[in-house]
Amino acid sequence: MRVAVGEVLFPRRCAGCGDGGWPFCVSCATEIRPIAPPWCARCGHPSSEPVTGCANCPPDPLAGARAPFAYSGPVQAAIRRLKFSGWRDVASAFAAAVVTMDLPTADVVTWVPLARRRRAERGFDQARALARAIARELDLPARRLSLRLTNTAPQARRSVDERHAAMRGVFAARGPVPFRVLLVDDVLTTGATLAACAEALVAGGAGHVFGVTAARSVRRVPRARALQASSGRAYPRSGPRPGLWLPGEPPR
Repeated sequence: MRVAVGEVLFPRRCAGCGDGGWPFCVSCATEIRPIAPPWCARCGHPSSEPVTGCANCPPDPLAGARAPFAYSGPVQAAIRRLKFSGWRDVASAFAAAVVTMDLPTADVVTWVPLARRRRAERGFDQARALARAIARELDLPARRLSLRLTNTAPQARRSVDERHAAMRGVFAARGPVPFRVLLVDDVLTTGATLAACAEALVAGGAGHVFGVTAARSVRRVPRARALQASSGRAYPRSGPRPGLWLPGEPPR
C-alpha cells in the first residue's frame, strides 16, 4: 500500500484527543456514541422502538435527516477541530460514516453556507468540506446552491422558537436547484438552520431536500443502542445493512 510522504513525516493524530491513531484512537473509539436503529424514520433520532416521526424532527420543508453519531465526547471534539483548528481531513473521516446511513437517492450534494465573516476567520467552510467529501463517497456533484443573506448571532443560548425565528429569511437559492438534494451541515440541533436553508432550496426548485450532518444532539440514547464498549466494537454490525464502522477501519 502506498503511503504519502507527509503521512510518514507528519502522521495524522486522533481527531478526538489529538494523540494516538487516526481518525480515533482506541480509547476515544470506545467513547463514541453511534446512532443506529431503532430510530425515528424521519429524522434518525434514536428510539426504544421504530417510529415514523418524533418531537426531535426538524421542521418542514426538510423531508428528513440523518447523522451517524451523537454530538458528544470524541465526536464533538473532532468537529470542533474541523471547525476551529483547520483539521480538514476530519471531513473525509466523517463522510465515510455518513454514507453508511440509509440516505435517499439524490441528484446533488450541497451545504449550509457559513457566514462570510466566520468563513474569513476560519479560512474555510466546514460544511462545504464535509459536503464535498460526502459527494466524493457517493459519486455525486457537490454544488453551492444557496446564499446566506445575513449574518446571525450564535444560536447556542436561544430557545427552539428563538432559533427558528432568527433563521427566517437568512438564505436564498443560488440559481435553479435540482429536484433531489442532500443538504449538509456539521451538527443537527433543532434543525432550524437546515430547515431555513431547505426552504430557500425549495423556493429555487427543489422538491425533496434531505438533511445530513456528521453528528446530532441526542436527548437520550437507549441503553441497548449505546456504544458497546465491553465488546470493543465501536460500530456493531447487524442485519443486512452495512452498519457503521470506524472510518479507516475495514468493514467486517
